[in-house]
Amino acid sequence: MTRVTTADLDRLEFRAVQSGDHGEVAREFLELANRVDADSEISRAELFVRAGEQWEMAQEFERASSAYQRAIDDGGTTIIDARALLAGALLELDLLDSAYAQLDRMDTEGPRNLPTYIHIAEILHAHGDLEGAHGWATLGARRFQHQDVTPYVHELMTELLRTRFRIRMDLGLDEDALDRSLDG
Repeated sequence: MTRVTTADLDRLEFRAVQSGDHGEVAREFLELANRVDADSEISRAELFVRAGEQWEMAQEFERASSAYQRAIDDGGTTIIDARALLAGALLELDLLDSAYAQLDRMDTEGPRNLPTYIHIAEILHAHGDLEGAHGWATLGARRFQHQDVTPYVHELMTELLRTRFRIRMDLGLDEDALDRSLDG
């Protein structure tokens, strides 16, 4: 069994960026996930997610989908909900019904964090679903606007509001109260 730290993740991801061999790093993440200790700093599910992200960078969306599904099946904690990541990979594969089914399940249960709302808004925006992207960004902003504001949460909320603003501009919508909160 192996313990995995954030430093290990950083090292692997840096190597992927340097070498451009995202597939090899994805395989390493999968190997780590299969060997990780239960009390490791990084969860098995997060390692599956990191593998999926590397597969996406390698344009291997089926493999990314598989890694994200393993993270979902594992049930461990991840920074971005693996279901949102799976939806994005499915959109890349043009499996729209499956992608939106993932998003519908998440809508019913409610994503648990801002990074997930940001990811969903961005993937829908990138795939031309401006209405869907706007809906998710608005839902996330409203859900988290009155949370205790740590510097980290403030930074994420600003990112979500900026994403939402860009989407609103693309939709040709007028500025609203959430847009104006970016100025404050």
